Amino acid sequence: MNLSELTERLHAIRDRNQWKPFHSPKNLAMAASVEMAELVEIFQWLTEAQSRQLPADQRAHAAQEVGDIVLYLLLLCTELGIDMEQAVRAKLADSERRFCP
Repeated sequence: MNLSELTERLHAIRDRNQWKPFHSPKNLAMAASVEMAELVEIFQWLTEAQSRQLPADQRAHAAQEVGDIVLYLLLLCTELGIDMEQAVRAKLADSERRFCP
């Protein structure tokens, strides 16, 4: 996944639709949270086993929601000046230090 390319394409959509004024960090964090809630809703009331065996249509729906979440997080990173790849690598390294002695 090339995050720079994805971000550039996402910014083109944002700019074409003049959405930038609405993309404050607060709004983007809230939008990502809403999309996360939509992902959670897919799994509501399923057993553990059912959650691992989603039908194809539900798996496709989950993929759409994951995409929405990632895109909002990319926009949030832009607004906050965060390098997403660097942030993820740093967090992964921290988790390795903490949980893989």
